[in-house]
Amino acid sequence: MGPRTRRFVAMLGVLAFLVFWIWGAIALRGVLPPGPLIDLVVYAVAGLGWGLPLYPLFKWAEGGKRPG
Repeated sequence: MGPRTRRFVAMLGVLAFLVFWIWGAIALRGVLPPGPLIDLVVYAVAGLGWGLPLYPLFKWAEGGKRPG
């Protein structure tokens, strides 16, 4: 698979993942008790945590190249 195709597939994967990630964050927030501190924690973790699960996909999209 060529690099452009890999990046396109990765882009579709990222979009699909983010739809479910955002849906999950909103659903999680809905089952927790109300409060501004809980809002802050849930949305901060969701906003910062999306990149870690996608790291292998990003690496694959670049062909697994190692710097150096």
